[in-house]
Amino acid sequence: MPPETRFDSARIEAARGVIDPVFLDTPLYPCDALGRALGCRVSVKLETANPVRSFKGRGTELVVNGLAEPAAVCASAGNLGQALAWSARDRDVAVTVVASRSAPAAKLDRIRALGAELELVDGDFDTARERAVAIAGERGIRLVEDSLDIETCEGAATIGLELTDTTPSFDAVLIALGGGALATGVGHVLKDRAPAVDVLCVQPAGAPAMTLSWRERRVVTTDSTSTIADGVAGRLPLPEVLDDLLLVADDALLVREESIIAGMRLLLEHAGLVVEPSAALGVAAILEDRERFAGRHVVVLVCGSNVDLPAYHRWLGNA
Repeated sequence: MPPETRFDSARIEAARGVIDPVFLDTPLYPCDALGRALGCRVSVKLETANPVRSFKGRGTELVVNGLAEPAAVCASAGNLGQALAWSARDRDVAVTVVASRSAPAAKLDRIRALGAELELVDGDFDTARERAVAIAGERGIRLVEDSLDIETCEGAATIGLELTDTTPSFDAVLIALGGGALATGVGHVLKDRAPAVDVLCVQPAGAPAMTLSWRERRVVTTDSTSTIADGVAGRLPLPEVLDDLLLVADDALLVREESIIAGMRLLLEHAGLVVEPSAALGVAAILEDRERFAGRHVVVLVCGSNVDLPAYHRWLGNA
């Protein structure tokens, strides 16, 4: 018997009929220049060509479509909050987003611009999550929890459908690993429809909690994080999401900060893409182990481009 999973393949197929088409069928193309720089065949799946500049809108479309009450709250490092606000704004749904004061200003500004109520807290994402839980209880509204709520994962899983529908053959997919929605969603579809493809998850060495948990097959928490990749900087993995990840990930990799910055530079120079650090994790993984990927066809998921330009110029100026 197949292992039990929270995912439902029929629901994922049906999700394509619910998600706004602006988030679907994102560009997928071979990037020869990037491949030559990395020593392998590289295809880019571009999840930034949409109104919120990340893959998160796929999941928030499902969340908002299924709300029983016209109000919701979430904690966000920035991208989920933007996506939830975008999905809610034309559906008369009131959205509150809780974020860290240290989140990138560009992300916070866009959350406000999309009409969400934004509450800032001292601390990191997990501190924001605690406050979001409290608000949901105080107001009696839906708490949207990225990666725990299956809609966020199955929305991301539609990327996997597009990969297996349109790509003739590839050997591995490199996926940024944070809370786990992207990795578990795409991974579920790949293991169902293209089981020979390696599902490789990548996380910063400065925010390793989910990777350490995958390696030890139990939840491992950390006291702090230290990475420029704010979108994947969690300390407290969710047990349910770890269970999902253990079913689909073939490996979980940790990469150095200098490799993330080098990956951002390569995506700019060879693909013309300005990306946030989390979106460069796949390229960073290739840079750190060129021999592993030599001659293989690798899909890199470019998952977000919400980056503060002053920080971006500072990072690349120091690369």
